Amino acid sequence: MNASSPSPAQNQASPATLYGGVTNRRVTVRDLAAAKQRGEKWSMLTAYDALTAGVFDEAGIPVLLVGDSAGNCHLGYETTVPVTMDQMVMLSAAVVRGTKRAMVVADLPFGSYQESPAQAMHNAARLMKEAGVGAVKLEGGERSARSIELLTEAGVPVMAHIGLTPQSVYALGGYPVQGRGDEAAHQLLRDAKAVQQAGAFSVVLEAVPAELAKQVTEQLAIPTVGIGGGPDTDAQVLVWTDMAGMTAGRVPKFVKQYANLRAVLGDAARAYAEDVRAGTFPAAEHSFH
Repeated sequence: MNASSPSPAQNQASPATLYGGVTNRRVTVRDLAAAKQRGEKWSMLTAYDALTAGVFDEAGIPVLLVGDSAGNCHLGYETTVPVTMDQMVMLSAAVVRGTKRAMVVADLPFGSYQESPAQAMHNAARLMKEAGVGAVKLEGGERSARSIELLTEAGVPVMAHIGLTPQSVYALGGYPVQGRGDEAAHQLLRDAKAVQQAGAFSVVLEAVPAELAKQVTEQLAIPTVGIGGGPDTDAQVLVWTDMAGMTAGRVPKFVKQYANLRAVLGDAARAYAEDVRAGTFPAAEHSFH
């Protein structure tokens, strides 16, 4: 080691940080709360299978969300509404099996918690017992506060989701930005405070003006997770197929694409097909004798 090379201790992140510091256990809600106190921002990505989840886990992403967005980007639905509890249990279990360090949060899908807090408890228990997730996420502010309170009292960590709530796509008439105007902004602030009071450990703010998301973040003690909420939330989340360039066509304004995996995968498939047509695959080194 030369004089300019960092020491092993310098190469290792502080045990207090989310990135690289937690190596022998899962990230927990206490780690996320501590990160907010330190002012440390963190990332969350969606994941729906063991292979992809393992890649993100190895990359150090501290929180993985098994989102009902699987309906749009993996199951071929136009919205998240058709996704079932059985599908969420299956996908969540795969992500848990594929990871060692990340906290795995699973969505409660449409129709699995709106009926009553008891229904929410039943289905959250399924995700924890059958899939092994560390937390659940549900949509709604004041309207979901009773369910959040029951779940947290029973020992289920809850991530809330306010602003644009995709399960309400038909009621909203699409995916419009939420919280514009004084009345809408005041309602979003009430929703944020309601889920915190009910016991949520974090809250997703989707498609809200950046200034409002900053205001919410400053007023809450729990971490805020932005997706289309500007740069001042405590954390950020993206759907992984959007982030990695797998999504065809137009992506939301808030998405930054960090790769073009759709093109890479397409090129690989075309190269494979051409080798098969030309008779150059399989070659001798791919054959048994």
